[in-house]
Amino acid sequence: MSWDDLASTALVGTDRRPYAGDLLGSAAVEVVRRRAGWRPGRPGEPVRAPDEEQEAVSRRAAERLVRILGGEHERVLPEWLSVAAGSGRRAPAYVLPELLHRGRRDASMRADLGVLAGRRGRWLAERNPVWAYLLEEPTGETWELGSAADRRDHLRRLRAAEPGEARRLLESTWERETPDDRAVFVQVLAEGLSMDDEPFLEAALDDRRREVRQGAANLLTRLPGSRLSQRMAERARACLTVEPATIIVEAPSSCDKVMERDGIRPKAPRGVGERAWWLQQVIARAPLQMWGESPGAMLRKKIPDWESEVKTAWVRAAVLQREPAWARAMFACDPISDLLVALGPAEQQELAAGFTTEHDLDSQLIMVLGGVSPCWQETLATAVLRKIIQVATTQPWNLGELVRLAGERIDPALADLAEDYSPVPSIQQVAALLRFRADMIRELS
Repeated sequence: MSWDDLASTALVGTDRRPYAGDLLGSAAVEVVRRRAGWRPGRPGEPVRAPDEEQEAVSRRAAERLVRILGGEHERVLPEWLSVAAGSGRRAPAYVLPELLHRGRRDASMRADLGVLAGRRGRWLAERNPVWAYLLEEPTGETWELGSAADRRDHLRRLRAAEPGEARRLLESTWERETPDDRAVFVQVLAEGLSMDDEPFLEAALDDRRREVRQGAANLLTRLPGSRLSQRMAERARACLTVEPATIIVEAPSSCDKVMERDGIRPKAPRGVGERAWWLQQVIARAPLQMWGESPGAMLRKKIPDWESEVKTAWVRAAVLQREPAWARAMFACDPISDLLVALGPAEQQELAAGFTTEHDLDSQLIMVLGGVSPCWQETLATAVLRKIIQVATTQPWNLGELVRLAGERIDPALADLAEDYSPVPSIQQVAALLRFRADMIRELS
């Protein structure tokens, strides 16, 4: 039996029958079916996939998914998948081959596909090696019996509810875990991180797997009282001498094994000098509070040598340590989108709204807006809509990405605001996408 025969079995089942006829004439459905390899009317008895246990999404939600897969507002597909997965329902069987094909190219979709694919999706994944990634996503089994993905999901849920219990569970099996699993599990401890986790993470710095050591070092960097942070503070003091108006810098002359254990990577990236690379990493992992002065005061000091490396390291430190005061001050000096992760959603939007008002439309503005958490509220939404109108009168050809970003990130509940804001076609295009998303979410609720 050919693979097209096997793929078409995903279309055999009760969830296709109620509305396949209605959609058969749709060009979008034809696109999906061609990509899935479905061939109607094959001779012989078809092989049937297993029956499903989950309820499928509604008919309207499934129809909209087909339209998205056919090219209508295709960039909202991740949002459809996320909302649908959150509802606990599954995707209609006849689109599974297309979804699995896309998940092969886009790993960010896979966690949601693990929920949406149902039993048939896993059945298909067992028979096609290029879709086997789905078998690594959670199925709902327990810590003791589940796959690596099930155990990761179980640990994540337990960590959110009882951080200490999750860490103790991980400690009890740590030595038996594979290196790959240890690298993933250590990341889960970012949720609910506290000094109670410090002894475990300090021991993880001796792990054989580099990703485990790096993950542990990153988390310990977020704990100013950790032993790693104190060691980094000592190294940073040896590198930086802070004077009233000046910072004198002496970059490390070597990277020893103890520094490597603390997460300093000895080999510099192409185009970066070794001493500059070591300096950046030391300062990035040193507690920002150690400098004893406000971020603004530190940033105003003159740095005769290594200025670029020091300020790059402070950006990395603000991101690693989730330090809002430093992120805020550094964004004011140099609006780097990475800094926004250290701020809450409301402050992200406030800063981005001010930047949008004051800045011309260019790649930096797009990057800043792209770094803001979705569901933009009225202040940022209004600033972006105003910017669209400004640019529409002078550079309408330059609006494409800003219009798409606005339609995808503004809270869809603000569709009326956008529609009434201006009759300018680009604004109405934003409003139409917001309505599309609002309808999509309503259908999945």
